[in-house]
Amino acid sequence: MSMLSRRSLLAASAAALAARGSRAAPTSNAEVDVAIVGAGAAGVAAARRIAAAGRRVVVIEAADRIGGRCLTDTATFGVPVDRGAHWIHVPDLNPLMRLAPQTGLEIAPAPPGQKMRIGPRNAREGEMEDYLAALVRATRAIGEAARKADVSCTQALPKDLGDWRASIEFTLGPYGCSKDLGEVSAMDLARSVERDADAFCRQGLGTLIAKLAAGLPVQRGAPVTAIDLNGRAGVEIATARGHVSARGIIVTVSTGVLLASKIKFIPELPRRQLDAASKLALGSYDRVILELPGNPLGLDRDDLVFEQAKDRHTAALLANAGGSPLAMVDVGGSFGRDLAAQGEAAMSAFALDWLAGLYGGDLRKAVKRTSATNWNAEPWVLGASSAAAPGAQPARRILMEPVRDRLWFAGEAAHETLWGTVGGAWESGERAADAAMKRLGLTAEPRPPQRTRQRR
Repeated sequence: MSMLSRRSLLAASAAALAARGSRAAPTSNAEVDVAIVGAGAAGVAAARRIAAAGRRVVVIEAADRIGGRCLTDTATFGVPVDRGAHWIHVPDLNPLMRLAPQTGLEIAPAPPGQKMRIGPRNAREGEMEDYLAALVRATRAIGEAARKADVSCTQALPKDLGDWRASIEFTLGPYGCSKDLGEVSAMDLARSVERDADAFCRQGLGTLIAKLAAGLPVQRGAPVTAIDLNGRAGVEIATARGHVSARGIIVTVSTGVLLASKIKFIPELPRRQLDAASKLALGSYDRVILELPGNPLGLDRDDLVFEQAKDRHTAALLANAGGSPLAMVDVGGSFGRDLAAQGEAAMSAFALDWLAGLYGGDLRKAVKRTSATNWNAEPWVLGASSAAAPGAQPARRILMEPVRDRLWFAGEAAHETLWGTVGGAWESGERAADAAMKRLGLTAEPRPPQRTRQRR
């Protein structure tokens, strides 16, 4: 990428920033107190915080929509379906739970527990108990290993998991972290909040984030091309559609986008932050959505189903999502990445074959429309969530450090216990907003971080 001087950055202000948010966004050459890059959960949370303090703020979003990795699709099947994040984890601690009533949307608890298939039948009670006991042993072993050294989760697993090993590796790895366990820090997983209770937004998690952004000055379709931290106002931001000056900036793009050098920083980001981002690289997690009218699987609303897997070629099923006829088949990790790279047809074929192996070949006749995601190919995301590499758990704290007291990072990667969750991204955005306003003299002391339950 060619070098971009401050002079050429300022020249980029020729294009006007047209207001496409729900409130008029600052126009070209506007000056604000804090600019926010990215209108996902972290960006919306930070903007709400700053706006509530009566400060001038603008959110600059590359895509033509609000939500980031929260995307609710109502057009494909005629009912809301989340193509990205879907679960509201740890509802008793999740900040979205206290805000959702303001939107008028419906939040409902997810059914407790999960179901297990062993080939074409349900697991018997004793078999399910064996699986859950093995899962508990695996989680404890990872926690115990993390107290001694930050090894990979695979190294920490008990050797005697038997026929449940592949299922446990999928549940804790690709399904829980979007990466194979060999790529995941035992310390990172051990420090994450226990996600043993969940909820859903019936109208979609993407819908909820968009509702919470109502009234914020959001500039959509304006990819940021350069951020100059030596600007006359503090920070000068060049976008594909204009220029903004700000006293400080909060960057909430994914680590995938950050590492892809889509944004030019002047001066270059410290190697410390770049190394931290590389150790928090995004995993892969995608969804195949199948329309199954008449409930041919015979499952209840929002039933979560795993299988006794033989290898990495497995998935998770969320049946009758939100009471609809839609089934979500989720894949992740290295297998999910390879499958998504083959295209939507290959993903749908796998989902059909996988479900037919569990519920019978006649299931194929019941399927109507299908659709699949590929978050690795989304240009302003480039992956799923950020599980730390073995030995790299401290990278999250490093990523939170301010740069030149003008730049703060936020997002799910910048949370030590709620990483990989929308709640973590939201809380990270609020923390970054508090830190920025305090350092810039815009507010009083920030509130203390929310207390969380950690894995044991």
